[in-house]
Amino acid sequence: MSKSSHDWLELIRALPAPTSGKSIRIMNVCGGHERSITSAGLRTLLPEHIELVPGPGCPVCVCPEEDIYEAIQLALNESVILVAFGDMLRVPVNVPKGEIRSLEQARAAGADIRPIASPTEAVDIAQSNPDQTVVFFVAGFETTTAPVAAMVAEGIPANLLLLMSGRLTWPAVAMLLESGTPGFNALIAPGHVSTVMGSDEWQFVVKQHHIPAAVAGFIPESLLAAFYSVLRQIDEEKLFLDNCYPELVTAEGNLQAQRWLEQVMDIYDANWRGIGTIPKSGYELKPEYAANNARIQLPNYRDEARKRAGKMPPGCDCANVVLGKLYPNQCKLYGTACIPSNPVGPCMVSDEGACRIWWSGGITSHGDNSSPAQDNPT
Repeated sequence: MSKSSHDWLELIRALPAPTSGKSIRIMNVCGGHERSITSAGLRTLLPEHIELVPGPGCPVCVCPEEDIYEAIQLALNESVILVAFGDMLRVPVNVPKGEIRSLEQARAAGADIRPIASPTEAVDIAQSNPDQTVVFFVAGFETTTAPVAAMVAEGIPANLLLLMSGRLTWPAVAMLLESGTPGFNALIAPGHVSTVMGSDEWQFVVKQHHIPAAVAGFIPESLLAAFYSVLRQIDEEKLFLDNCYPELVTAEGNLQAQRWLEQVMDIYDANWRGIGTIPKSGYELKPEYAANNARIQLPNYRDEARKRAGKMPPGCDCANVVLGKLYPNQCKLYGTACIPSNPVGPCMVSDEGACRIWWSGGITSHGDNSSPAQDNPT
């Protein structure tokens, strides 16, 4: 019989606290995990010495400004239908006051921009509008990019072009670990990404950086099992990669999805908004698929000067939130200038953004006392 949330909590509470008196910081790198943690109130149930840190698990949050600006200009200046996942429409870019700063505003100005929920909708729109060019602005991690690759491999309409802004998850974690000051003691690896890429993709965390890791699902029982696993590993000083989501995750992952990615996509050194360039972290179409590459088939609206590595809108701390250096409500704009109805930074836009998740979870002001933030990680 599987353990209940109560059982896992009792096991976690029975583990000894660090003798140093410092916190154990457990980072998750999945917006879905952060949403489950916050909605279930797991932070309030764990011992005080355990911190749960949201990390770079929101593709909307790290989509570089120059890509969003390019999509805006393409939609405004070309006779195209531009489709994108709904959250992308509201992400702001830094432009002078009075200029269009989001796809949503470009749509209000007359551009034909349509939100979609799945890649297949882009194909449907292209097939329904054979005399128009449809541009699919593809922002997302492996879970999104794999089905897009499958569609391209199987053949998509000639009038459907892709504006790629896909990212790989593990290089961001590697970048944090290689920085020398990662800010966390254990890792909860993303469940959805691991269904595609396999749990073994995260072995490097344990083998190269000597940090315990566990793959988790999205229900409290799976997350608590993963927390218990990494905490026990720290206590016993026996580190390994644990799969606490065996229902859907295998060691090797979805091999067919990986073949599609390898067939259709090249991997390059990509910019992440607020973070900078991370080696081998971006997906782009291979040259043989140039006929469906928007950057090749349409005028180039890319503005390389918009690469603002490490910068967000003035006063916005989204970059530090994404890197796990600050909790959302430690940003001075949180709950004041920046709220879901008027987001300043991308972390308040997406349902996978930590700021939006915390707001939805009831932490509605800067410095709210319900914050679990502490300043004493081990």
